[in-house]
Amino acid sequence: MSLTSTIEPTVIRPDVGPKIDGSFSFSNDESTSGVVYGAAVRSTVAHARIRAVDPEPALQSTSVLAYFSAADVPGELLVGHIIADQPVFARDVVLHQGEPIGFVVATSQEEARRAAALVRVDYEQLPVLEDPASALANTAPILHPEGNLFRRVSLVHGGPIVPAEIEVEGLWQTGRQDQAFLGPESALAIPQGDGGVTLQLATQDLHADRRQIARALDLSLDLVRLELSGVGGAFGGREDITCQIHLCLAALRLGRPVKTTYTRSESFLAHPKRHPAKMHYRVGADTDGTLRYVRARILLDGGPYASTSAPVTGVAAYFAAGPYRVPTVDIVAEAVRTNNPVSGAMRGFGAVQACFGIESTMDLLAEKIAMDPVDLRLRNALRPGDVFPTSRQTVGVSAPVVELIERCRELPNPDESPDIEHPYKLPGGAGCTTRGEDVVRGVGFALGVKHCLFGEGEPETCEATVTLSRSGVEVWSAAAEVGQGISGILAQVVSEELGELPVTVRTASSGAGYAGSSSASRQTWMSAGAVKEACRNLRSQLPAEIDLSERTTLESVGDRKFEAHAVYRAPETEAGDESGAGNVHVAWMFVAHRAIVDVDTGLGTVRIVQIATAQDVGRAMNRLEVEGQIRGGIAQGIGLALTEELCSEMGLVTNQGFTDYLLPTAADMPPVLIDLVETPEPSSPYGLKGVGEPPTLSSAPAIASAVRAATGAAVSRLPIRPEDLVLLT
Repeated sequence: MSLTSTIEPTVIRPDVGPKIDGSFSFSNDESTSGVVYGAAVRSTVAHARIRAVDPEPALQSTSVLAYFSAADVPGELLVGHIIADQPVFARDVVLHQGEPIGFVVATSQEEARRAAALVRVDYEQLPVLEDPASALANTAPILHPEGNLFRRVSLVHGGPIVPAEIEVEGLWQTGRQDQAFLGPESALAIPQGDGGVTLQLATQDLHADRRQIARALDLSLDLVRLELSGVGGAFGGREDITCQIHLCLAALRLGRPVKTTYTRSESFLAHPKRHPAKMHYRVGADTDGTLRYVRARILLDGGPYASTSAPVTGVAAYFAAGPYRVPTVDIVAEAVRTNNPVSGAMRGFGAVQACFGIESTMDLLAEKIAMDPVDLRLRNALRPGDVFPTSRQTVGVSAPVVELIERCRELPNPDESPDIEHPYKLPGGAGCTTRGEDVVRGVGFALGVKHCLFGEGEPETCEATVTLSRSGVEVWSAAAEVGQGISGILAQVVSEELGELPVTVRTASSGAGYAGSSSASRQTWMSAGAVKEACRNLRSQLPAEIDLSERTTLESVGDRKFEAHAVYRAPETEAGDESGAGNVHVAWMFVAHRAIVDVDTGLGTVRIVQIATAQDVGRAMNRLEVEGQIRGGIAQGIGLALTEELCSEMGLVTNQGFTDYLLPTAADMPPVLIDLVETPEPSSPYGLKGVGEPPTLSSAPAIASAVRAATGAAVSRLPIRPEDLVLLT
């Protein structure tokens, strides 16, 4: 497929029309002549030694062409985009359910799946490490030679904690949330005559995938070519290797194209999820609500492989005290290995869990001192020039936390009482489970904060190429369009820099310069910066007769072609000292949410009446796209708060489909009021900030806060279950 589309600078994304009319080509739509299909043989147990694998029952089928395993991997068997610890195929042991052991290729996808199910694996069961709290105990199974700890981050500032006039503490927990993108993993590998391979796939980082594929297959980078296919959602779930190496290996060995598409249950098992978290918070304050200290202990379940557990741990620690003035912090965050499903990046990674912890504890504090929860947050909100509590960085001018709180609070409320005349507007919805007799209303408020870009000393660069010809401007970069609208933004940057010209945004591929991952609220910042610089480089080399202020002058370009390349570098950050202090982050994004809910206390059902949000966006490059990102992030926050959890028992997932992994639907989405607060970020192109992650940060804590206000229930765990709310007598 191709996202290539010539558009006028009306800032309309090139994929909008095709997605509306159904002509958009997703990764599963990729095809070519002579294609065959693959399916992975996956572990059915959570922890075991592999005694033997017998593929013969599968190979007896005339439709089966080959079986591949660890013995067929010519290069490095371990992969990982940060730490290489996950095998392409398990060889001696399996550490989680769904771990790939082999790969069957057949003439159809159905036949490949049937054959994969016939492969016999003889397991010797090993003890399952299920509880992350016991992962570091001397009696726990050791899942890796370096131990079961992925990372520990300890942030201690402001001296020892001393007793405060008011102290509250709470235990909080968040469940395992899946990215649940609607397009499951799918890709097509095509062997090339030079011994290389072309892979058409949906991913978030073309160059990270290419690097891992090349290492596993013992190929030079120039022999591995990746082209971005249509992405049916990502949210962090496409940062890790899943089917890529299996397909490329099979295609090179068979000399023909190989494709796969995962089932939904396979997708649930194959990619990393949001880390489940257990958090213990204690907060001290003066009687007027002024914060004195925050003490937090955060434990993250990483599953058996590293994925992004290290940065997730760092993020959870750095934002454990929220966007507040806190003179003393004592924070420890840990991520540990278990035999549960692999955890990794998901929208707001780490900051989402920490936000629920600190915001829930702030509600406890407000209740104890009988103070309005919004006023409590106003009293302690960070202001420009303050010191960020965990990194001790000075907060810059783009920190409108007070303004966010005030503007969110001022957004209009809905009707004052439940609408009992309309059954769809009561908890239980179309089930007509109530007439309003047990329904109570609650209002909750929460703040969120997260950083833009990677931070923690990670170098940030991005490349782009801009070409001018008689037909207009062409932009080429490796920025993955995962639904966030980067293709439209890059066209808009051209319009701002070069004028109203026709713009073509080419399909992203590994042949373009490095762009990095479409994650961590970085891609718009980085790629917009690269395209902006490339446009200015291009303008500087144009002869005098080409005046881009006049569209008609494109004719003066004639048969000539002008091309400019740029490498954009983000402001540098520091890894931080032993206590995490330093210029750890480039910039912060802040957000406020207010939730209004109706709760049926007899049944424990919840209906969200309204979500209001004020979000710090730096500069809204495209208001329509920004608001779309906000609504989508809130939908995932609603899922985290009320319905979404991938459950497991002894490492085995018990809900592997959308029948019992419950996503919010359109019927669950309330009216959403959005107020965009624009305080430009001086260090970014055009003053912009990322906008995709903040909506997920504090929307779920605000919903939990509203449910507490309505019912008096503790609501110490997300998602909220009906049994948490039913008032037992």
